[in-house]
Amino acid sequence: MAKLLMITGLGSAKDLASGRPRAFYNTLEEFHKYWERIDIVCPRVNDEFSIFNFQFSKLKTLVLFGNVYIHISPWPLIFHPLFFVYKILKLHRKIKFDLMTVHEFPPFYNGIGAWIISVVTKIPYILEIHHIPGYPKAANFKEVIYRNLMRWFIKFDVSKSAVVRVVNQNETPEFLKKAGVPENKIIYIPSMYIDLNVFKSIDLPKKYDVIFVGRLEPNKGINLLFQAIKILSRTIPEFKAKIIGDGSLRKFVNDKIRLLPEGSVKFEDGFVKQENMVKFLNESKILVMSSYNEGGPRVVVEAMACGVPVLATNVGLMPDFADKNAIKIINWDAEDIVQKVKNLLENDNERVRMAVAGLEIAKQFEKKEAIKNYADKLKAVLG
Repeated sequence: MAKLLMITGLGSAKDLASGRPRAFYNTLEEFHKYWERIDIVCPRVNDEFSIFNFQFSKLKTLVLFGNVYIHISPWPLIFHPLFFVYKILKLHRKIKFDLMTVHEFPPFYNGIGAWIISVVTKIPYILEIHHIPGYPKAANFKEVIYRNLMRWFIKFDVSKSAVVRVVNQNETPEFLKKAGVPENKIIYIPSMYIDLNVFKSIDLPKKYDVIFVGRLEPNKGINLLFQAIKILSRTIPEFKAKIIGDGSLRKFVNDKIRLLPEGSVKFEDGFVKQENMVKFLNESKILVMSSYNEGGPRVVVEAMACGVPVLATNVGLMPDFADKNAIKIINWDAEDIVQKVKNLLENDNERVRMAVAGLEIAKQFEKKEAIKNYADKLKAVLG
């Protein structure tokens, strides 16, 4: 079995540091079975890093599942590129890695560091692009800058890697090809790993007309969502919405809720256990995903697995699903969201049809098979 090195970013580090079994941890729980050893190098999240009640600030390596070694930088984020080059060169002298995966995003320090490491060690590497910030639509000026940086730099960045992994079939490959990346260097490996024994339809009373689940960040279109909810709460008798998430816009969300009719929005702030997430989804008539840009998102497929119809902007995986009639596309426009929510709430038969079509899509992302596919395709690069 091969030895894999993974260079990841702050998002995955925060996932592991949360002390709860979130997406990256759940992936590793199955993924580790396909490798002799996995070493993960990630940036520091806090001075005190916690994984499942395991606190360490001086100890900088943690072992999970017997063969997954997590190496956390002791340095501030700005010095992380120096740390991971130093750390990986030191590890490789002892371990001799067969392959390296690199989660890439602006400002590209992961990709540049991986290129340096590859030149010195000859380890082949795969760039993984899960999300193009600001594409197809930017939430703010920072995302405009990041989108342009991706467009200008990605051709050079990818040229040094064996291949580049994308997690949707249309949106990201289209961007990369326009930026000059050769089509034969792009491989599609989805990053949706859905446990269908957990995420499934349950016969529960529908308490919420719409539900939103996601990080409370600008790219999630929280502003659009609340514009729509404001109209819906005043035009639909006893309208109820559920919002689940955490992030920098938490105060914005609370402030907006206070301006709405009392009881019209229930806010679950922070981490929600899987079993509760399944319950909340099954208690909802429609999932609304209002993002300006995405890689997936995962919650859309989780909702489909629970038999919940989806209204979503045309981002991430949504163009891949559009011709399967399992979702309805909404524009970045509050009035459009309102009209499509109303139409779907008034059409029970259409919601049932979408639920059936969505479940068929969700089956394609069954956790064990999807993770095996990921591991197999990585090993094919070695072959």
